[in-house]
Amino acid sequence: MNYLGGQQQRTSIGRAMITNPSIILADEPTGNLDTKSSEEIVDLLKKSNRDYKQTIIMITHNVEIAKQADRIITLEDGKTKS
Repeated sequence: MNYLGGQQQRTSIGRAMITNPSIILADEPTGNLDTKSSEEIVDLLKKSNRDYKQTIIMITHNVEIAKQADRIITLEDGKTKS
């Protein structure tokens, strides 16, 4: 996706963060973005977690992005996978 796609994602995340919620649910926040924009979105979420002590629950199919999480829960057929 182009630069505009990354800007739209950041705007959506900004709207979700404006009220300083304690939990942010991010369903595929990097979907359809190029690598650079995806990295920027993940960095923004990590900064929010660090600076504002927000819990970020991110759903992703991207293993490389998932590896950056503090905790990973894998689901398969609606059940946790060990």
